[in-house]
Amino acid sequence: MSKKITSLQNVYIKNLVQLRDKSRERRKTGTFLIEGERELSLAIKGGYELETILFYPELFSKEQLINFTNLQANVIEVSKEVYQKLAYRETTEGILGVAKSKENTLTDLVFNTKNPLVLIAEAPEKPGNIGALLRTADAANADAFIIANPKTDLYNPNIIRSSVGCVFTNQVAAGSTKEIISFLKAKNINIYSAILQESVEYHTQDFTKPTAIVVGTEATGLGEDWRVNSTQNIIIPMQGEIDSMNVSVAAGILIFEAKRQRAFE
Repeated sequence: MSKKITSLQNVYIKNLVQLRDKSRERRKTGTFLIEGERELSLAIKGGYELETILFYPELFSKEQLINFTNLQANVIEVSKEVYQKLAYRETTEGILGVAKSKENTLTDLVFNTKNPLVLIAEAPEKPGNIGALLRTADAANADAFIIANPKTDLYNPNIIRSSVGCVFTNQVAAGSTKEIISFLKAKNINIYSAILQESVEYHTQDFTKPTAIVVGTEATGLGEDWRVNSTQNIIIPMQGEIDSMNVSVAAGILIFEAKRQRAFE
């Protein structure tokens, strides 16, 4: 029998609003909020532990909860007002979950191949760009997505939403640029930095060996450490009037060239 909460003044509901809105609260509790059936299913598949499931029965029936009933999670029915208070998206499905965060450290990464393909983004700030990069990594079935010098936490609801749950489908890690470079070198992974200086056109390079594709922001590009430590700096030749493109578009071009060379293995 599920518990029921109907009051907006309920302390637990107030705490969940803070969890949704405040990175500090997510770090303090080691938990975060997930909205949507697909996102919850992907989180479970990705090995995330759900503490609580909240549902609004007019949108998400008790029968639909069957897929989640084998979990050791508390189940709470909520009123329309409570659900609307917690829901982040305009079009919504009537179900939310509270999940435990992962550490997302470099040491947690496990490569199941001797020839990994890794996508790295340095200091991306916009949740929409991070979400798009996660979708790109998932689409290419990259072995890992790594954020260097992160500016926001991975469990920001905007990242979960814009990644359509791909934050859960990828192996994800974060660290400083220096830590990541040391990690890649220790694993003998070639570093291809998308940077203008001392660069060659991307399609001239061999990405069939262990490879890390590194991209920076449109505003500042990649830092000096990537330039001097890369196996080769690479560029996408621009043929129009502008000299840059969206970071997730650039990442997609580069990582799918690597996939093409690997015959989409």
